[in-house]
Amino acid sequence: MDGLELTPEQEQEAKVITDTLIGAMKVEAENIGRLLASKENRELFGQTEFQLRDILLRLGARGIDAALEAQKKRDIKDPA
Repeated sequence: MDGLELTPEQEQEAKVITDTLIGAMKVEAENIGRLLASKENRELFGQTEFQLRDILLRLGARGIDAALEAQKKRDIKDPA
């Protein structure tokens, strides 16, 4: 998403969301590593792909939660 111009407030929110995701990524990267290390080559596709997808979807959900939380805090500070 290069070239995406954000307001200073949006940049602040993006940093909060990014920090949250980085923490979650460390946990999920460990889960991915452990999952893949536990499988034989012949097991890397099929069910393992679905398990990997679930981990990545969980990470995406954490990003959405962080965005909603950041926006909620902004809305409380700046009521309409």
